[in-house]
Amino acid sequence: MSQGTGLTDVSGRVWAPPGPARECALLVVDVQRDFADPAALTWLDQADLERVAAAVRRVTALVGAARAAGVRVVWVGLGQDPAEPWAASRWLRGLPEDPAEDEAEEPCVEGSPGAAWFGASPETGEEVVVKRRYSGFHGTGLADTLRSAGTTWIAAAGLTTECCVDATVRDAFQLGFRTVVAADATAAYEEDAHRHALAALAQNAAVVATADALASAWGSEARTTATHGRKVTA
Repeated sequence: MSQGTGLTDVSGRVWAPPGPARECALLVVDVQRDFADPAALTWLDQADLERVAAAVRRVTALVGAARAAGVRVVWVGLGQDPAEPWAASRWLRGLPEDPAEDEAEEPCVEGSPGAAWFGASPETGEEVVVKRRYSGFHGTGLADTLRSAGTTWIAAAGLTTECCVDATVRDAFQLGFRTVVAADATAAYEEDAHRHALAALAQNAAVVATADALASAWGSEARTTATHGRKVTA
């Protein structure tokens, strides 16, 4: 089967196709209420809230394009276990190691309203991966699941660019998957952090493209296949 005509990154460079659409998985990372709902992000100013909201809208559109192209959609979300706090993270944030000593609630506690998907959500049959750390591959078995399904490359979207998206993409790349990041379907809470993270990923771990360019690459394969399969008469 043809692999389409290539993938154009944010600089205008056209890359060889990472693989057929049927071998791609779109990883939707941490698009959850505690990370995306304006009601949970009261400390952000209006401009930053609008950037996050725009990224979530692009995630929703990209998920629709993936489904239409037959691309596997995998939902990767944080689900913190209060019985097993991440002590190193709490230390880095200046919090007591034992959450019971602190009144502040951790984000995305498994089963809490804050862990629910926001703006986009899985359809029946789509895989949901609950992670305990930044990366969707850390301790989840996701790599084996993808390989068993014939996945050779991944596209990533979601929140936040410099943290969980970055960690997930880097792990995917180091595990042997070709990786693409949807630049406008990701966001950080600070614009500079978003830009710097994308630049670092582009240098070391991924092709950085717009959601439209990614969807176009998926669609070009379908169009090419349809053209090649069309009966031509004189």
